[in-house]
Amino acid sequence: MQASLAFTPLILIHVAAAGGALVLGGLTLALRKGTAMHKLFGRLWVVLMLVAALVSFGIQRSGHFSAIHVLSVITIVSVSAAIVAAARGRISAHRRGMTAVYASLVVAAIFTLLPGRRLGDLLWNAVVLAQG
Repeated sequence: MQASLAFTPLILIHVAAAGGALVLGGLTLALRKGTAMHKLFGRLWVVLMLVAALVSFGIQRSGHFSAIHVLSVITIVSVSAAIVAAARGRISAHRRGMTAVYASLVVAAIFTLLPGRRLGDLLWNAVVLAQG
């Protein structure tokens, strides 16, 4: 594998955090709102999302930020705004904000797993190998 395509520790942390957020976010949205479990899962999801977003700033091609890093800033701001909304009792705004961030995560995951992308190729090659 070329050095520029290597799975660096930052990339692995980013993928683990985003993957965990994808699963945990779906579970959190499926839970009854306002319960202790929903709040616990939600807090863990926020940590995973912030880790994924913050670590992404260390993942750069040619040592430069790219347009994709704007999404990390938007994620940090959106998650923070949704937390503030919940703390202020604006539950509808909290729900809209968190749902939008989760939907964006799902879209990012889909694009990440397309053939021709690093993780997409890894996934689809594994599928082909598993089928024999």
